[in-house]
Amino acid sequence: MFENIRADLRAHGGDWGAQGFWVLLVYRFGRWRYGVRPAVLRKLLSFVYKFLFKLVQILTGIELPCEVVIGRNFVIDHFGGIVISGYARFGDDCRVRNGVVIGLKNVDKPIAPVLGNNVDIGAGAKVLGNIRIGNNVVIGANAVVLTDVPDDSIAVGVPAVVRKRQYAAEGNLHEPVDGPCQAASHR
Repeated sequence: MFENIRADLRAHGGDWGAQGFWVLLVYRFGRWRYGVRPAVLRKLLSFVYKFLFKLVQILTGIELPCEVVIGRNFVIDHFGGIVISGYARFGDDCRVRNGVVIGLKNVDKPIAPVLGNNVDIGAGAKVLGNIRIGNNVVIGANAVVLTDVPDDSIAVGVPAVVRKRQYAAEGNLHEPVDGPCQAASHR
């Protein structure tokens, strides 16, 4: 648990005041308590977790239940209005911004998205349903993603349109040449 907390602090730039770090601190505690024995102590710690979960939810506006599986270097950038389903899964090096919802498309089917490594989710984006988001994906601000997104792609719009990401020389990622901002400025 403590190794993960140190890594979370590094991922948030060493800022103890980052609300995203607070949320991850409670998340790590919630996951750790599952392994505590005896059961009586685990139940007491579960009560403490539920209290801390609600407190951090009220203070930050971020809902990250301990049932979510997250990889290394998970960063919550900007706080407020973030809801992540307990059924969601994240790979390594993912970033989530304010107003993001990652969850169920239908309440009848408790299946949430599975996100790969190096996924960057813009402010206000909604990623919903039984879908897979590949590695090295950027989801634009306010995008609504309801279908799978392959590796090395960008998803923008409502509903999201998926485009292949463009690569610069030496494998560095940059914005697509045919991105919405460039296309609009040429009209």
